[in-house]
Amino acid sequence: MKAPADFSARLLRWFDVHGRHDLPWQHPRSAYRVWVAEIMLQQTQVSTVIPYYQRFLDAFANLPTLAAASEDEVLGRWSGLGYYSRARNLHAAAKRCMSVHNGELPSDIATLMQLPGIGRSTAAAILAQAYGQPHAILDGNVKRLLCRLFAIEGWPGTASVEKQLWPLAQSLLPAGGEHARLADYTQAMMDFGASQCRRSRPDCAACPFEADCAARRLDRVSELPRSRPRKVWPQRECVMLLLAARDGTFLLHRRPPVGVWASLWSLPQFDDIISAHRWAKAFGVAETVLAPMPVIEHVFSHFRLAIQPLHAHFDVTSNRVADTDDSRWLSALELKSLGLPTPVRRLIDSMTESTNKRLTQ
Repeated sequence: MKAPADFSARLLRWFDVHGRHDLPWQHPRSAYRVWVAEIMLQQTQVSTVIPYYQRFLDAFANLPTLAAASEDEVLGRWSGLGYYSRARNLHAAAKRCMSVHNGELPSDIATLMQLPGIGRSTAAAILAQAYGQPHAILDGNVKRLLCRLFAIEGWPGTASVEKQLWPLAQSLLPAGGEHARLADYTQAMMDFGASQCRRSRPDCAACPFEADCAARRLDRVSELPRSRPRKVWPQRECVMLLLAARDGTFLLHRRPPVGVWASLWSLPQFDDIISAHRWAKAFGVAETVLAPMPVIEHVFSHFRLAIQPLHAHFDVTSNRVADTDDSRWLSALELKSLGLPTPVRRLIDSMTESTNKRLTQ
């Protein structure tokens, strides 16, 4: 497969006109700022990431500050962005950098890839953008572009297809004096797939590589890259207790350190309504007091979860569960600074809003 002539030069000319030049991690563009952005951008769109990124950097402006923060503080700033293992890996990597790498991100790709949460493409994106090193990236946008440009068969998420794409991505890197623009080239590859060579309705007529694109020549643009094989997601169910004391606090439990929503604060969760009623009754919440709320369906990467919330307002009594490291009564204001699963935050916000309306009527 022959690479298009002057690929990088043509891509950079496209980028100068159509690319994104005002992203917050570009000004200033440091290894730390690029690293945080690249972790957030894993499985999340740029438009969604930007406000979270800015809030995160306001709290953790540099690597030592992030390493010194508590896990609750880190998850609190991440709350709502999802895929919380990214935040835990980011925190763990910062701590390792402080203890092993003199408080700096490694500038060697093999060493950088040893840190939690940093794979080959993420490491390449950091080093290319922060230091101008000649490493190719292979995110979803780049995979789509290459599969079309070279008519690569198969779903690009498979190891066999990635094995074909990596050397192609490396072969397209700028050479010689153009190395000074490797940061722009890396951003250009991401931008081109996001706005020009889109998944649906790509703008082929305005593409600088239209004449070189094998998928265009074979009239297979809509077929390539191949879609991920369909999978039936398992359905799970649970019951959550939304217990609100009259003093305005809610009962929260910390999730286990492994598994779904690991280490996040969440509502007491049970496999069925009977177990939830039995647990609530143990400290004074009668079964008749618990009222069902509409079922919420939350989609994870590997299953769907149907949540049946039960809520109750009640007076504080001697039976109230005491605060511990993993169980606390917290106000809505205190909860804003903690990492909460998205459906849990929405449930609490919904109840707080309805309570405030009732009090003002």
